[in-house]
Amino acid sequence: MSHENESKITNEDRGPLDLTLLTEQYRADLKKYQDRESLYINTENKLKGAQQIAVDMATQVAKLDRRNQDLMKEIDRLNEEIQLLELQIKK
Repeated sequence: MSHENESKITNEDRGPLDLTLLTEQYRADLKKYQDRESLYINTENKLKGAQQIAVDMATQVAKLDRRNQDLMKEIDRLNEEIQLLELQIKK
């Protein structure tokens, strides 16, 4: 077969039911799906990480709030003790 007799098949030459065309379209669609799935998984992982960070921070804030309340009670107790000592000194 000479070079002049070789035919080149283009997308325009293929019909809508051509198997190679359908395969190429399927591969292109599959690649798009895989890219979207990858983006979805990546986004979901980031969301789960952010949610865990929020939960951890809320837990830490609650601990710090309890600690702050305990310290405020201790300060009040010490202030009362100072007032009693000052009264004893004045007597």
